[in-house]
Order: sequence, then C-alpha cells, then structure tokens
Amino acid sequence: MIIAVDGPAASGKGTLAAGLARHYGLPHLDTGLLYRAVGLAVAGKEDGPAFETAAIAAAESLDASHLTDLEALTAADTGVLASKVAVIAQVRAALFDFQRSFATQPGGAVLDGRDIGTRICPDADVKLFIQADSKARMERRAQQLEARGETVDRYKLFHQIEERDARDMLNPHGGFYQAEDAHLLDTTQMGIEAALRAAIAIVEKAKALKAGGQEPS
Repeated sequence: MIIAVDGPAASGKGTLAAGLARHYGLPHLDTGLLYRAVGLAVAGKEDGPAFETAAIAAAESLDASHLTDLEALTAADTGVLASKVAVIAQVRAALFDFQRSFATQPGGAVLDGRDIGTRICPDADVKLFIQADSKARMERRAQQLEARGETVDRYKLFHQIEERDARDMLNPHGGFYQAEDAHLLDTTQMGIEAALRAAIAIVEKAKALKAGGQEPS
C-alpha cells in the first residue's frame, strides 16, 4: 500500500505521515528532506551565477547519508533554500527516481511532500492533502524551533512561510495542489492525536472502498 501525503510547510503532513507509517508498519520518507539537503549543500551560493549548476550536481549525488543532520535540515532558512532549488527542473528530475524507488518497494510506503499524489505517486492507493492556515503553521514551526533552543522571530517566520507558499504555487515543475482524488484534511484546529485519528479514518475508508466493501462506520 502506497500512501501519499501532501501539503504546505508546517501543515502537519510530516508528523501525520510518520504516524500513518507506524500504524500500518510501512517505511516513511519525508521527501522535503531531499530538497532541504540539496538546498543546504548550496547554501551561500543562491545569489551567484553557479547556483543552479551546483544545485543540480548536489541533487544528482544525493544519498541517504545526506539526510541525517535533522537540526540543520529542518532549520527555517534551509526551508527557504529548499523552495529555491525545487523550482529547478533538473533537480526535480534527479530526485524523482529516488522517491519512486522508495515508494515502489515491496509492501509499499508512506511518502510526504509537495507533489507526491500529483507527480511522484499518481497511482498511490490513498492520497491525503493536509492544510492549515499560515498563522497556525507559523506557530507550530516556531514551537518546534524553540523546543530546540532556538530564538524565533515570529514575524520573519510567518513571512518566510507565506513567501515559500507563493514560490511553491508558482513552481512549474512540481505541483503544490491537491490531487483530484486526494482527501482534504484541515488541521488548523486539530491537535496531532485528533489529526492522526482523522487520517487513519480516511485511509481505512479508502481501503474499504477499494476492496469493494462497506465504508467503516
């Protein structure tokens, strides 16, 4: 079973995807880390003429060893860099096979990102699109960073999220949109436990319908 979980930054998609993976005993890939790793690799070059070439080279040489420094990868500035490299078609192409191989391993997997249901796994068994308003997403990310001892400028963080959303929506190479057959889950007013229960219910309903049975009550 392949479960695709998409949505904007800090919507809760990564936490929900990890929870679904635990619940169903499936491997999980946060595909955003791939773009963050590429962005981190070219930090400081984003305003230079070699930025695109360096980003493509970083994407082509990426492997699992580049995904271990979660503190650096999940920093707010790294997220901004990730959205900048994600608009480069050759970067997306270089990372496509990595994601498809993970998704199609025996038994399936859970992947979360921006374009899993639309581009990476359009044939996923279940697709979820997670959303929350910008203020809620900013506060969640701020609390994550503060829990690591970082000082957070909430005004700056809010605008980084808004700017990243705008950049992702304009990205011609990767969807930032709900797939037609994806199930929408708005987590703005939900805690993580309630959101996970809702996500599991969506998956169970989709499984039952696919099997030709009755919807679970």
